[in-house]
Amino acid sequence: MPLRDQLLRKITDRKATVAIVGLGYVGLPLAIEFAREGFKVIGYDISQRVVDRLNGGVSHIQDVSSADVAKFVQKGLFVATTDEDRLREADAISIAVPTPLVKTRDPDMSYVEAAAAAAARQAHPGLLVVLESTTYPGTTRELLQPAFERLGLVVGVDVFIAFSPERVDPGNPTYHTKNTPKVVGGITTACTDVAVALYESCIDTVVRVSSPETAELVKLLENTFRSVNIGMANEMAIVCDKLGVDVWEVIEAAGTKPFGYMKFTPGPGIGGHCIPLDPHYLAWKMRTLNYKTRFIDLASEINSSMPAFVVAKVAAALNDDRKSVNGSRALVIGVAYKRDIDDVRESPALDIIRLLEADGAEVEYHDPYIPSIREDGHERKGVALTDEELASADVVVIVTDHRSIDYQRLVDHASLVVDSRNATSKTEPSRARIVSLSTVPRVEPAPAL
Repeated sequence: MPLRDQLLRKITDRKATVAIVGLGYVGLPLAIEFAREGFKVIGYDISQRVVDRLNGGVSHIQDVSSADVAKFVQKGLFVATTDEDRLREADAISIAVPTPLVKTRDPDMSYVEAAAAAAARQAHPGLLVVLESTTYPGTTRELLQPAFERLGLVVGVDVFIAFSPERVDPGNPTYHTKNTPKVVGGITTACTDVAVALYESCIDTVVRVSSPETAELVKLLENTFRSVNIGMANEMAIVCDKLGVDVWEVIEAAGTKPFGYMKFTPGPGIGGHCIPLDPHYLAWKMRTLNYKTRFIDLASEINSSMPAFVVAKVAAALNDDRKSVNGSRALVIGVAYKRDIDDVRESPALDIIRLLEADGAEVEYHDPYIPSIREDGHERKGVALTDEELASADVVVIVTDHRSIDYQRLVDHASLVVDSRNATSKTEPSRARIVSLSTVPRVEPAPAL
């Protein structure tokens, strides 16, 4: 029986062992879904701390409960390890490692290269390898495929290689790993067949595409679309600020159109593991082909300027109170990159804090999900959001609009609020003067005749 058919039977019978390389925001939820469907799952990570916690039944990922981890560990369906040799037990290996950018905004492929090398060292005939890490078009064919062909394995016959982009949205209460459609593209038809069968075992909808390059580009299109449209919304905030128009009112009114418009909102910048980074993989690839991705570059320029725009708003607001940034006490609300999660990756709040401190401000922060942050070897602890903290701040800067924060209490006790998320829009007028991303001149009532 061909190896393809043997592997398909193992998947159907839940006899296949699945290894996940990288137990972060992508890898761990995927590992738990495979375990939930009865597969034996080996989670491989280079962090001994992460491995020890998981084997002890403790999750480090907000979207995965410790109860689920403990249950599958106890059932023998999930084990975490730092031992690369355990990968040899796998019939399928999913690679879900980081793909950051270097300072020049070129892709750092070192994690993918290390994971591919580890998988190749433990490879055997009948193995499926799927790359999930976001990357530039061509990575699967140019980087993964040669690693296995050097071993004399024929792709599509002896070993099966595919790309399936992760679509993780941390903190999303509706869409998670199981019910988010999965795009899959293999090097050969046989590769796609096997990869589709594996994901169909635990994902509700699997979308088959013709090649790994197509699958790689799907992910980049999704997040470039968001980056460009957020960039336009951010530029609209700047335009409205200069025109003295309320950008939030404009966006809400535009959102009533039932066709031809999709609502995007401005903010203090973009963060997370996707939108700030993914478009640059495509821009980098196109630079190698002597093409300039102008939309991507412009959106990145606008989005990356928003923390400075917010700080300029803070400076102007303090100036109106006859205060300077230098020596003022600023309380930043929220350091997660978006609401209701505990993730600070690429968060604009970190840039805002740095810029405020560079101008001489004394900065504290409060985030109900993040008690402390570590950056460049320095740990910063958050403060409790007490009435006293709010009252003693010269300015409160809302960067992340967590739903658990009582914004009415915030404006009742603060004296000045710079709100970059429109979080205070539904509060009643109170003690605080509120400054939005777009400053709207006060309209005095007409004199009585």
